[in-house]
Amino acid sequence: MRKNGEDALSESAGDLENGKFSERLHLAIGDQSVLAFAKRCGISDSLVRKYLGGSLPGMDNLVTLATAAGVSIEWLATGEGEMRRSSGRSPRPRDEADEEYAHVPLYDARISAGHGVWSQGAEVLTHLAFTRYSLQKKGLDLSALSAVRIRGDSMEPLLTDGDAVVVDHRFQKVHDEAIYVIRLDDHLFAKRLQRQFDGSIAIISENKAYNDMVVPKDQLENLEVIGRVIWLGRWMA
Repeated sequence: MRKNGEDALSESAGDLENGKFSERLHLAIGDQSVLAFAKRCGISDSLVRKYLGGSLPGMDNLVTLATAAGVSIEWLATGEGEMRRSSGRSPRPRDEADEEYAHVPLYDARISAGHGVWSQGAEVLTHLAFTRYSLQKKGLDLSALSAVRIRGDSMEPLLTDGDAVVVDHRFQKVHDEAIYVIRLDDHLFAKRLQRQFDGSIAIISENKAYNDMVVPKDQLENLEVIGRVIWLGRWMA
């Protein structure tokens, strides 16, 4: 008779110890880079590599790994049941199974303020589909992309409340003037960043009801650049 999920998880030590866990984790990660998957998990890539090499996670990290990969916790722990979650919100699509489209996760990043990886604790709401051709034409790396929603009116009319934007996490330093997602004082913002001649960074709001800010060169460690905004999507009505 099939055990319930709680019993199966409690008896998962045997499967973990015989190396099957690392095989399932490899399968769950798929064609993502370890670094990109670790960022999605909110844990270090070195720890993910240890799990891939045979180290065993505790229950907290087991849940984190399964959630980030969009797989069943029971399957990841024991190999039993369906690999992909059959219920709940938007499991991560198997990108390798879709030759024409790639899928970018849309995070509820409004709850991700705090220390650590920007997406830690943020729920994946859904996925945005793009043709692989369009990503390739733009020179984009799928594993470095994620999407978030804009909140507030500080970037109107360019960005409005509720807009979805795609962020390229390869851009974590300001070279050219552009719109970036940043973390400042433990909060996420989408702002125009402009490097000044003295090495400082100007943080500019499109809505002139908001004052611009300048981060001096000697305080740039307090400004975390999450990535550059490369795509905008919104409903027109």
